[in-house]
Amino acid sequence: MTPEVLRTYLHDHIPLSRAMAVEVLEASAAHVLLEAPLEPNINMHGTMFGGSAATLALLAAWSVMHLKLEAEGIASQLVIHRTATEYLLPITGPAQATAHLDEANWPGFLQTYQRRGRARLTVAAELLFEGKVAGRLTGEFVAISEA
Repeated sequence: MTPEVLRTYLHDHIPLSRAMAVEVLEASAAHVLLEAPLEPNINMHGTMFGGSAATLALLAAWSVMHLKLEAEGIASQLVIHRTATEYLLPITGPAQATAHLDEANWPGFLQTYQRRGRARLTVAAELLFEGKVAGRLTGEFVAISEA
């Protein structure tokens, strides 16, 4: 999936991503890089609202998982089960969120999914601002078979 196709998908299926003006810079089944400007996500302190920052990271983690499932030909509903976000630095401009899929855990996830029709996988994302890690998100996702 190209970055443009993923952006359209996110904006059409997760309208909050459109309101946040999320852009997709990179999109593959192994890595996703998203970006959001400060203006539609600003708080009263002149920094990025924590909810927007967490959402940007969550969208990156969800997207890489979504793209991996799609690449593997797995039709499923993908939902977040649990998430935790750590805020390290204030974000006073455009922020990026990057997520990588840990391939080491994929075979176990896939085996459970094939056996039970549902499986969980933890995906981490980092929030980046001016080249520094401004936050981290860990999300546990559940894929549920559509069959």
